Amino acid sequence: MKVSPTAAPAVDEPMPDRSDSPETEVDSFLHKGMFLPFALIVACFAAWGLAGNLTDPLVSVFGSVFSMSTFQSSLVQFAYYGAYFALAIPAAWINSRLGYKGGVLIGLLLASLGGFLFFPASVVMTYAVFLVALFTLAAGLSILETSANPYVMAMGPRSNATRRLNFAQAFNPIGSNLGVLLAAIFILPHVNPATVEDRAAMSQHELEAMQSSELQAVMGPYITLALLYLVIAIAIAVVRVPKYEAIAADRQGGGDELSGNRFSRLLSNRHYAFGVIAQFFNVAAQTCAWTFTIHYMTENLGASDTIAGYWLQASLLVFLVSRFLMVWIMGRFDPRKLMTLMCLLGVGFSALAVVSGNIVGAVAVVMLSACISLLFPTIYGIALKGLGKDTKYGAAGLVMAIVGGALVPPLQGWVIDLTSARFSYMVVAGCFLVIACYGFYVLRNSPEGRGNAEDIS
Repeated sequence: MKVSPTAAPAVDEPMPDRSDSPETEVDSFLHKGMFLPFALIVACFAAWGLAGNLTDPLVSVFGSVFSMSTFQSSLVQFAYYGAYFALAIPAAWINSRLGYKGGVLIGLLLASLGGFLFFPASVVMTYAVFLVALFTLAAGLSILETSANPYVMAMGPRSNATRRLNFAQAFNPIGSNLGVLLAAIFILPHVNPATVEDRAAMSQHELEAMQSSELQAVMGPYITLALLYLVIAIAIAVVRVPKYEAIAADRQGGGDELSGNRFSRLLSNRHYAFGVIAQFFNVAAQTCAWTFTIHYMTENLGASDTIAGYWLQASLLVFLVSRFLMVWIMGRFDPRKLMTLMCLLGVGFSALAVVSGNIVGAVAVVMLSACISLLFPTIYGIALKGLGKDTKYGAAGLVMAIVGGALVPPLQGWVIDLTSARFSYMVVAGCFLVIACYGFYVLRNSPEGRGNAEDIS
């Protein structure tokens, strides 16, 4: 792929970041020459959304295929989001050595490898091997996300960095909807409805033949995903990026490791530290709400897995529309107040899902996605505000907080095993309540700002 000289200035000379000038703040959403690089990075946001929500139904799928409890099958999310936690700090180190673009490329290639590992996993037909494939895929996505978020923020004026990130993140649910749609079309219909008792009564040959067919259906979309990541990586590799100061500064020499002083500064910054906690519970709420939507619909509405998958699809459509709506609203209202309001609504919808096990509760579960839609980029931008030189590792800490998606779903799965899918949404209500507390905290302690991350280099 070639880029015209007018579209992408030479990369050898760092270009000044005039983000403080009135003209740049008013007239520019992106720096000159950044449109194509920005569009490709936005494609990454959609691509990792596709992987995340293609994975959500696997909790139910593996529970059926391998005759496991909800707690055991929820280890899918533990492997997926645990990788995000494990690779975030290494990703920050990669960014400091190779730059944001280098981090994006390494992340895409590792995620592609994870997708291809689904082929041997489907041949071996062992749950543990699938978890290894998922961990590898998510490890690449952790590096990708740790690199792409600050990369997007550095591609234009500092004054609109958070709004630019919200815009890029708005394409994430496009991928999420495609992921759920792929699962509903290519995976869930091929899962045999045989119960645990039915499978136990089968001969070993019959059981293995049925499992092989089911796991082949799981493999196909992930191989396709791996190929997609390779194509995006090649496109990003050949596109030249003008080196504005904020982007050139992403590559620093020695001394940029997570030192004791840097760690202490981040930990003692209550605004940031509370933001990491809020991000932990945000990802937990999102993962729990979507992972157990199928359980909720099958239990309370008597729906099949396929029909329940369409309810999950509806949740993701609400999420998609709400993301773009929130970007528009955020240009007119304080993001901190909007975040707090949506979290309080999230508590209310979760409680309604618990007390109403009929169609009203099902709609409440779907509407949780509207409450979740603005949280990740808004918390991210607010928490990074004013970190300056600590921003790179601060960003890594916020990505590490994605481990909430690994730790809390097994808790909700355990609650389902003990009680019901209905009652388990109390876990989601608790997550929203914590984030609402962060909203009240930043409203009280940072009255001068509007939630924009000013220092991103």
